[in-house]
Order: sequence, then structure tokens, then C-alpha cells
Amino acid sequence: MNSIQKKIWALAAVVLFIMVAIWITLTYYNQKTQDQYNDILQRYLRMNEVTTASQMTVTALNNYLQTPNKLNLAQLDWSKEQIRKARLEVIDLRNADNDFALTNYMNLIDSLVETTDRSLMFRSEKETEDSEKAFSEATRISKYISDMTLTLLDTELKTYDRFYRGIIEQSTEMKKMGIWLLLLITFLLMLFTYWFSLSITNPVQKLTQAAKELSRGRFDLQIEVQSNDEISFLAKMFDRMRININNLISEIQQKAQLENELQQSKLLLQESQLRSLQSQINPHFLFNTLDTLSKKAYLEGSEETSDLLASVAGLLRYNLKRLDRSVTLYDETKVLKMYMEIQKTRYTDRLRFLVSIDESCLYVQIPGLTLQPIIENAVIHAIEPSEDGGTIWFRVTDGGDRVTIEIEDDGPGMPELKIMQILKEYPVETEGHSTGIGFSNVVKRLRLFYAEEQIIDIESFPGGGTKVILNIPKTRAVEKVDKASDRG
Repeated sequence: MNSIQKKIWALAAVVLFIMVAIWITLTYYNQKTQDQYNDILQRYLRMNEVTTASQMTVTALNNYLQTPNKLNLAQLDWSKEQIRKARLEVIDLRNADNDFALTNYMNLIDSLVETTDRSLMFRSEKETEDSEKAFSEATRISKYISDMTLTLLDTELKTYDRFYRGIIEQSTEMKKMGIWLLLLITFLLMLFTYWFSLSITNPVQKLTQAAKELSRGRFDLQIEVQSNDEISFLAKMFDRMRININNLISEIQQKAQLENELQQSKLLLQESQLRSLQSQINPHFLFNTLDTLSKKAYLEGSEETSDLLASVAGLLRYNLKRLDRSVTLYDETKVLKMYMEIQKTRYTDRLRFLVSIDESCLYVQIPGLTLQPIIENAVIHAIEPSEDGGTIWFRVTDGGDRVTIEIEDDGPGMPELKIMQILKEYPVETEGHSTGIGFSNVVKRLRLFYAEEQIIDIESFPGGGTKVILNIPKTRAVEKVDKASDRG
């Protein structure tokens, strides 16, 4: 996991931890308070159940005495069972404040049950008067139980009055503490977030400032970013790039005239402009200088830079010498590989160049600087605009009396109108060509060289890539005529 991701996850974990801690604390406090309330309420309810059960017992006894049947007897037994259960539950309510009162309370319950049983016994023995006396006593005991229940409830209320007040005060204090805790957490989170944001934004700001200074041409300022994440690595790579650029500029500044000519060689020039440029510079001086730079880079350990300069020298030498006459397909493919080496250095892994060549076809004559502008067009329009780069295929196959050359890319393709403009030799702008020879110029030179119109074809549609197909004869029409005249 990347360092910045770790920081973000750490911030999320801190916030989540604080939220969970607050939630657990509030839940625990609420549950504790609720349990205390439930305990007190259960005490009141149990005492009230005794009163209710005693009254139900007296009522059931009266119903049975008035109408002695199995239903009323069953109701009476059930009522006695309820008051016994209530008595067992009341036992758990004993404490130091109500010990004496609760003991009398339990005795009253036992007396009620005993008196009820005695009334039933007299009733079964036909002693009506004694049964009624026992019923009256049971009624009086039930009334005592009700009064005693009220007394116990009053005692409970007095006992837990402090508890109620304590809960109210505790709730008030909890509210105050919650407010202060919320303010403290908010402050800590803001402080942590501020520190967290600074750990990311400060390096980015330094890197941005360094980029601004580089854009102003100040390559001598060292880039220092104190962090342990991806931005630090990016800053190191950026500083290394600055050093490389600064070294390159220092070397180029020693040869101001050469720099000017090299910059001029990157402009889009037509064939006449290229010749004009050739007449303005000394090729030997240019090539010797590039060779010197290449050897110097090699001695300094920059072998890739040395190879790159060697490729540039070879490409310039070829461009200046081969434009005005035909060359073999072997020469064209050789300089094409030099050109692609330069482009691979520029685009690295974004550019994939796949080659398939039938070497038996490399002796065929072709106009100089034919393949490079086509490949260059593919690089500019298919590879450069794509963030992921792309692939260019270069194929040379034997087709009998002709050689087929295919240059294909997987870029965005061309609209049909542009294809027609190229094939009909209408002026088409092709920005960025180092040779200054446009696509339409290549088409025109091929047709003039081979004296054929159907020498080139383009297959493309938007979004489907572009394939340029050259069907060149192994023997030019001029060469055929020369051979026929020699035979005659």
C-alpha cells in the first residue's frame, strides 16, 4: 500500500475509532441507567402484584363461598398460587431499610393463605359461621397487605429519591461533559487533519514551486522534499531530471551555433527548405560535433545518451545526403530503425515497434526518405496523443514482381476526407515532422519515381487504426526501358 493511502486510512481509522468509542460510552451509560430504572420499576411492580394477588384471592374465596362449584374452586386455587409466586418474588426486595417491614409483609401473605385455607376447611365441614369469620379475617388481612404495600412503596420512594436526583445530576453533568468532549474531539480532529493535509500539500507545493522555477529556466535550484511517500520519490526523479537537463544545457551552451542549427533541423521544412538548410551549415562540423558528444557521453557512463546521439547523427547524415537520389530498401529500413530508437527513447514503453521484414526484398530501389515520414506520421497522430501509447507494425513482404510494405498503427484512425486529401496530393498540414517532408509530398515523390498512380493505398476509419500500404515494383519502368534498349 502506498504511503499516501496509508495516511488516508490512518485518518479514517482515527475518526472511526473516536466515533466507536463515543458510541460505546453512550450506549454503556444509557444501558446502565436503563437497568437501574428497570430494577426500581420491577420492585414496585412486584409489590403491586402482591396487592393484586391478595385481592384476587379474597374475591375468588367469596365467589366460592357464595357458589361452591369446581370452576370457582379452580379460580381460588389459581389465585392462591399467584400470591405464593408474588411472595417468592418479594423476598428478593429485602434490604437494610425495609427488613422489618418486609418480614411483617411476608407474614401477612402467609396469614392470608392460611386464613383462606381455614375458611375452606370450615366450609367443607358445614360450619358456615366459622367459615364466614375466616373470610372476614382474610378480607381484613388483604386490606392490611394493601396498606403495607403502600407503606413499602413509600419507603422505596424515599430510599431511591437520592438515586433519582443523582441520575438527574449525572445526566446534567454528562451533557456538559459531552459538549466539552465534542469540542475537544473537534479540535483534535481539526489539528490532526491540518497536520495530515500539511504532510501532503507542503511537498506538493514545493514540487509545484520547483516546476515553476524550471519553467522559468532556473535549473540550478535543488529540489528538496522532506517526506516518506510517493511525492518524495517524484521529487527525487524530478530533481534528477533537472540535473540531466542542466547538464545537457551546459554542454549545448558551449556550442551555441550547433544548438541553433539543431533547433532549426526540427522545423517543418519542405524539400527546398531542407536543401537551403543544408547549404547553410557545415555537415562535417555537425557530424563531428555529434560524434564528440556521443564519445563524451560514453566516457561519462551515459551509454544510452551516446547511442541516442549516434542515432541522431546517422539520421541527419542520411537525411542530408539521400534526399536527391534513390536508395535501397535496406538503407531505408536501417535509418528507420535509427529513427525508432530515438522515438523509443522519447516515449519509452508507450511506443511498441514490431518489425517483420523479408530480407530478400531489401535490394529494391526506393526514393530516399520515404518510410520515415510515414512512420513519423503514425508516431505523431497515433502514439503521441494516447496516454497509453500504442503499437506500430512495419512489414515487408515479397509479392512476386512487387514488394508490399505495410505500416500500420492502432491509433484513432483517419477520416475519409483526410485520406482523399493525401492520396489526391492536396496540401495537408502534418505538424511535427523532423524531416520537413509531408505525407502528401511522399505520395507525390513515389508516383513520380515509379511513374504509377496506384503505388500507395491507405486503409483507415475513425477509431480503427491506420494502415499505409506501398506496392512498389521490384524494377522501375525506366529501368525496364533501359534494359530493352540495351538488348536492341
